[in-house]
Amino acid sequence: MVEGKGRHRVWTAIGALLLAGAGWWLYQTFFAGGKSAREPAAVAVTIAEAQRKDVRIELTANGTVTALSTVEVRPQISSVVREVHVREGQMVKPGDLLFTLDTRMDEANLAQARATLAQNQADLADARRQLARSEDLLKRNFISASAVDTARAKVANLEGLISANRASIEANRVSVSYGTLRATIAGRTGAVTAFPGSLVQPGGAALLTIAQIDPVAVSFTLPERELAALQQALRSGPVDVSAVPNDGLPDTIQGKVTFVDNTVNPQLGTLLLKAQFDNAQQRLWPGTYVNIHISVRTLRDVIVVPPHAVLTGPDNRLVYSVDKDHKVHANKVKLVAVTPEAAVVEGIQPGTRVVVEGAQNLRPGMTVRESPMQPASTPAANGAQGEGGA
Repeated sequence: MVEGKGRHRVWTAIGALLLAGAGWWLYQTFFAGGKSAREPAAVAVTIAEAQRKDVRIELTANGTVTALSTVEVRPQISSVVREVHVREGQMVKPGDLLFTLDTRMDEANLAQARATLAQNQADLADARRQLARSEDLLKRNFISASAVDTARAKVANLEGLISANRASIEANRVSVSYGTLRATIAGRTGAVTAFPGSLVQPGGAALLTIAQIDPVAVSFTLPERELAALQQALRSGPVDVSAVPNDGLPDTIQGKVTFVDNTVNPQLGTLLLKAQFDNAQQRLWPGTYVNIHISVRTLRDVIVVPPHAVLTGPDNRLVYSVDKDHKVHANKVKLVAVTPEAAVVEGIQPGTRVVVEGAQNLRPGMTVRESPMQPASTPAANGAQGEGGA
């Protein structure tokens, strides 16, 4: 009897333990972890709507600043420098005196030519008086006709000699003028290579170089596939160009395309262009590199999304769209072009709500919740480019 009661108590304890274990398992399954297993936490993302609009395609190129014009100051005669009237790095304008050369020999030759002219003019005056008397004597038959012809020949000879004297004076005047070297363009002077007492010659080194830097030119190249769009833009009017100097200042400099080369480089497949910029502040310096931005075409009535919304997969581009139930879906798209502000895509409709930030951990079918858009910093100017680069 006692054994039966003891055995009953053992089985009762075992049953209670089994019931307790089953209860704990049911609680963990359906109450503690079941809710999170059925409904995972929503992922916070920022969302924007796809829009239909016109987009200007801006191309970016590396440009080289060049002086609009450069003049090498060289002497036209062999002489000695008497005085230097300019400083290195000075801004000059047309007509400014730069160098004075020793022209004493040319001035002496000029004075001699003038004296010779005066002498020959006196001889001519006398010859003309002699001719007049001879003609009068011929009328009275006091002299022969040959004597009159001789007098006329003498007058003609002196007239020719005077013409040569005047040409010699002009040549010597030009030689004297070569003794003063003046600026022919406005610009900035370079290094001075001659000083008072230096012997200079026409075939020697330049005494000075003047570079016109206001306005200034920038040379750059564009892919040959942009030639048709560039020609169309030029037919519509001047094509605007902006330059970003390497001086750390945020604002750009505006200019216009002034030259398009007549040949495409067959090895590189590029087209050479030049643009002209006002450069009063001298932010563009000849020889330096700048980033050039130029817009030659506009895509009309296209679908755009923020650039960060477009993701690159193993073999395609995609964007995550969000439906009215806050579920995400992967949409394959074709990237037509991208600018710092917008990406032009094909494959979605206007008004589609796309994920801009927070898409790195998303999977199709996941639930998301929208978070406020954070203020974006100004993106680096990479230029606009089509699929595969600009």
